Amino acid sequence: MIVSIASGKGGTGKTSVAVNLAISLEGVQLLDCDVEEPNAHLLLHPKIIHEKPVYTPIPTLNEEMCDHCGKCASFCQYNAIFVGYKKVLIFPELCHGCGGCFLVCPKKAIVEGKHRIGTLKQGFVGNLELVYGELEVGEPMAVPLIREVKRHIDKGRNVIIDAPPGASCPVIETAKGSDFCILVSEPTLFGLYDLKTTVQVLRDMKIPLGVVVNKAGIGDRKVYEYCKEEGIPILLEIPFQRKIAELYSRGIPFIQEMQEWKEEFRRLFEDVKRLAGK
Repeated sequence: MIVSIASGKGGTGKTSVAVNLAISLEGVQLLDCDVEEPNAHLLLHPKIIHEKPVYTPIPTLNEEMCDHCGKCASFCQYNAIFVGYKKVLIFPELCHGCGGCFLVCPKKAIVEGKHRIGTLKQGFVGNLELVYGELEVGEPMAVPLIREVKRHIDKGRNVIIDAPPGASCPVIETAKGSDFCILVSEPTLFGLYDLKTTVQVLRDMKIPLGVVVNKAGIGDRKVYEYCKEEGIPILLEIPFQRKIAELYSRGIPFIQEMQEWKEEFRRLFEDVKRLAGK
């Protein structure tokens, strides 16, 4: 079973929920797809057993063969290639790696090169496997690295995926193929606004969902009222407690020192399985 954990905004406690849920279960795989700023490893401190660079294909030009016909530039919908009268400019930061320019070039002057976008790391904490990516500084596109992280999904295990914040392309790529998505929200007006956006995205993707309310006790009841109106189950409430915040600030998953929560997270997973029909 694949469960993604997302939120409409940063700072709601999404990674904390993902890590504590993973620790509560036996033999799961945790994927941190927040490749722009992965932080699950800061809570888990895994032993890294494998690390490799990740590349995307980019066009490389053989200028001696090029006749500046401009077909490659006309084909590229992302303006990654500019063809002038005497010069061709390639902008790798705009390239999406589709390979179309290689195919349309009549002179075969464009060949496939590669551009490093990040690093993939795999490690273990006991029998818990962690896979995550680190995007290179300045890289504008996270999706290719997210895809690479997801290629390492172990279908023989229960898989928990920590998604990036927001509701844009990286979140969609992360949640795609999930059996269920847990949305972590805080009970504030900001939390409600972003929750509504992400709910709509997941409904369009036809992914079943439920809500975990983190920092329960602050704000108001509008998140609860919205979930009731929309028929969205509230799966768990995590209270706004100083001890939980202190443990997180020290890089400690709070169930390690608050053992009573381990059963709560196990119950959460059973509820998710039931709602997903698994």
